[in-house]
Amino acid sequence: MTEPPNSPPPEAPHREPPASEAPAPLHGIRVLDMTEALAGPYCGMLLGDLGADVIKIERRGVGDQSRRWGPPFVGDQSAYYLSINRNKRSLEIDLDQERDQDILHRLVDSADVFLTNIPRISSLRKRNVDPDTLMGRRPELIYCAISGYGHTGPKAGRPGYDVIAQGEAGLMALTGEPDGGPMRFPTPMADISAGIYSLIGILSALYARDRAGGTGKGRFLDVALVDSQVTWLANVGGSYLAGGEAPQRLGNNHPSITPYQPVRARDRTFLIAVGTERLWQKFCGVFDWRESVMVDPRFETNSKRNANRAALIERIQDQLATHDADHWIQTLLQAGVPAGPIHLPEETLTDEHLIARGMIVELEHPALGWVRSIGLPVQMSGSGPTYRRHPPTLGEHNQEILSQLAMS
Repeated sequence: MTEPPNSPPPEAPHREPPASEAPAPLHGIRVLDMTEALAGPYCGMLLGDLGADVIKIERRGVGDQSRRWGPPFVGDQSAYYLSINRNKRSLEIDLDQERDQDILHRLVDSADVFLTNIPRISSLRKRNVDPDTLMGRRPELIYCAISGYGHTGPKAGRPGYDVIAQGEAGLMALTGEPDGGPMRFPTPMADISAGIYSLIGILSALYARDRAGGTGKGRFLDVALVDSQVTWLANVGGSYLAGGEAPQRLGNNHPSITPYQPVRARDRTFLIAVGTERLWQKFCGVFDWRESVMVDPRFETNSKRNANRAALIERIQDQLATHDADHWIQTLLQAGVPAGPIHLPEETLTDEHLIARGMIVELEHPALGWVRSIGLPVQMSGSGPTYRRHPPTLGEHNQEILSQLAMS
């Protein structure tokens, strides 16, 4: 076996634990992941990282649509697909065939979780994979349906992708500079959010099913991309609900804290986050402003700093222009004031801190060599996340899975 470039040491955090360690948190849980693109596959991958046996159910001869979402490609697989499908086994079936429906039903008999992102219940019923059918067959099943708009409400059943959810949820209207137009977030955050909320729902349903005194029954989970994206309005949405004032596009400015934004040093832009009065006092101490800016009536409270933001930021920029960003970041951090660089993605993905925390996963693929992806951001004592399986090729585990069902 060849070593990958910059490979982690044998005891890196993302190794598979030896047999002497406790099993992973979801060891013994079986997940049937009949989803494509991102939200569902991302949820399935996280369940796999936590130790579940995840079987990726794919359309025969076609597979997950994201396999072809490129460039870039690694061999014949898109980097998109490879980034969200580790820790799974792939099984090809054709749900328009009764025999293949029987295969899925037999898998359901030993499954704990079923994931689908088919948006219409009618389509699920046509293929006998609707919640009534599968949960009727296995009452303990956690059935998680991920869709654009959910399965209730006036828009139920509409097709939806991440960009549609970003627009519907009000995020695009708030993203970008004040005088600019709506801006899509560059990564599919609606999909990722729906995947994470699905994970939360599944873990909660498993706990409710299996805890002492529980019913032992499964749950039907209805997770919508739009609902998941709306939660990102968070404090901005809360401000509107409390006071009725429509949020405005602010660019990099914070709606209620100043200074909390990018600022320009002599050589480049970096970030400061002065989120409390105590931090404001420390911030002023760095520049020896305790007898000047700190006691200026325009800046004596956070509300006044917000109202006089332009004047304050001009004063800060004049001070920062005297040194490079690295100098100011270190000086502010030594004073206890949060500050940091604005990294390019390639700087982030090679950052020694993230590598030390096991956030870059490397798995050897039989056809593609070493494949890298981003890890699960939960550090856990004992036995935590494990990275055991490369993203599967289409139908790679057909025979293995069918043989477990005593089928060919």
